[in-house]
Amino acid sequence: MDVHKELDTRGLNCPLPILKAKKALSELHSGQLLRVVSTDAGSIRDFQAFARQTGNELVEQQTVAEEHIHILRRR
Repeated sequence: MDVHKELDTRGLNCPLPILKAKKALSELHSGQLLRVVSTDAGSIRDFQAFARQTGNELVEQQTVAEEHIHILRRR
């Protein structure tokens, strides 16, 4: 998977990971991928809702140890 931008939001709680992801996505071209790493357990459902509401595609979500990784494709 060719990720175009990575965002480290470890240690930040809702709504900061979403707000930072929204800003980062605005800097990408349509179809490009953003990888967000978060330690906020609520970020799993937050990013699912964010993708539904904005039309960006949530390509993948996974949890590794205490970190939640979200990959979004800009619409």
